[in-house]
Amino acid sequence: MDDDWRKELAAGDVAAYRRVCDRYGPAMFRVAMRLVGNPHDAEDAVQDVFVVMVRSRDRLSHVTDMKAYLFASLRHAAGRSRRRPRAVTGLPEDLQDIRHAAVPPEGEAGDERTERLWEMVRRLPPKQRDVLALKIQGELSFKEIGDIFGISANTAASRYRYALEKLQRMAKT
Repeated sequence: MDDDWRKELAAGDVAAYRRVCDRYGPAMFRVAMRLVGNPHDAEDAVQDVFVVMVRSRDRLSHVTDMKAYLFASLRHAAGRSRRRPRAVTGLPEDLQDIRHAAVPPEGEAGDERTERLWEMVRRLPPKQRDVLALKIQGELSFKEIGDIFGISANTAASRYRYALEKLQRMAKT
């Protein structure tokens, strides 16, 4: 996106909002699914981000990184609607599946192994879970994640590593 997008969004250009939604919406939904755990709340969280964006469009001219802005806003929206995780048993053995575990299309159930894996992810501490979701499903760099949380890239990487270590321990129990 070039610098014109800020002017277009600030002016309320519907086509500009559509472009932003088309570009970032699918990744935002995937991250929201991991943060809140169900499609309804995930859709609400993503929609909340865009509603707030439209309502505060006069401030968009100050945004320098749209992706970081959107995912930081999503994190806050998801935090408001996050539900308590449920306990899970029978966890998957291969944690590498987490990199390929996509959100199934609405109305379709994911496979049981993927569902159990994401239930395990929801049991992580919120800071670790958020970094994990943004890194894997949002495909953000540690620097971008650090910018969203107001932490260093190294701290974001550490939270990610701690999350993976906890997942490995949970899988063994």
